[in-house]
Amino acid sequence: MTVDGEAVRLKTEADEPGWEVDPDDEWGLAIIATVGRQLKLRREAVGMRAAEFGTVVGYGEDMVYKIESGKRIPRPEFLDRADEALGAGGLLSAMKEDVAKVRYPKKVRELAQLEAQAVEIGVYESHSVNGLLQTPDHARSLFEAMQPPYSPDEVERMVAARMARRSVFERAPAPALSFVQEEAALRRPIGGRMAWRQQLEHLLEVGRLHNVVLQVMPLNSETHSGLDGRIEMLKFGDGTAVGRSDGAFNGRPTSDPKQLRVLELRYGTIRAQALSPGESLAFIEQLLGET
Repeated sequence: MTVDGEAVRLKTEADEPGWEVDPDDEWGLAIIATVGRQLKLRREAVGMRAAEFGTVVGYGEDMVYKIESGKRIPRPEFLDRADEALGAGGLLSAMKEDVAKVRYPKKVRELAQLEAQAVEIGVYESHSVNGLLQTPDHARSLFEAMQPPYSPDEVERMVAARMARRSVFERAPAPALSFVQEEAALRRPIGGRMAWRQQLEHLLEVGRLHNVVLQVMPLNSETHSGLDGRIEMLKFGDGTAVGRSDGAFNGRPTSDPKQLRVLELRYGTIRAQALSPGESLAFIEQLLGET
């Protein structure tokens, strides 16, 4: 079937047009409930049953009810097709902006907001490639390996959320970004050999950006100041900062100046103990050649 001359594939329940709503996100729940209510009012105003509407836009009746009741977050293409099918004159399509604000889990949105405001970000990552540095296939493989398992729908939602955070590399003015990665995390072929090669290639690409410093902590380092786990620090234009470490202050984010100085000391020491940026890129190139 077609909508506006384009073929529309009838979808199964497994790939329906929506994401699960975060039950702890009150703001997001309110927005999605409002969007769903507007969809239902428009549909009923033109005298179209849910099953008929679902057929027109290419989705199942059950999913139409879920979106209208605020139980699922509609995808952008669903709102565009609904706008056309219901003759809404762009009002439903305009809701994509509101939906985009809540399409990702609350914790991910909050982190992305902090990253978008930071003028400086420093991360030491011990067990995996940092989320800002991951490729889609690498991230997908990590989410698929988690226990208890995510549904396929949630995996794709989390991958999309992680990829959206990479907009930090496109900001102007560019923030200062530094990463220290454990060698062991770079050697693990997450997602298979091809995905692993693509991840290493992406690290080289990012590591060559003018505002990025990428370093590797080699396995032959007998000891270093990051053995307690991940460290993350974000600094803002007004002089404030927030930091977190797996091995300090119960792993909770902190803005306390004394605690931030401790994290800064640890992170500075880790950077001094790691390979230099030039040595790190050469190491990744060598590792890529071995794959």
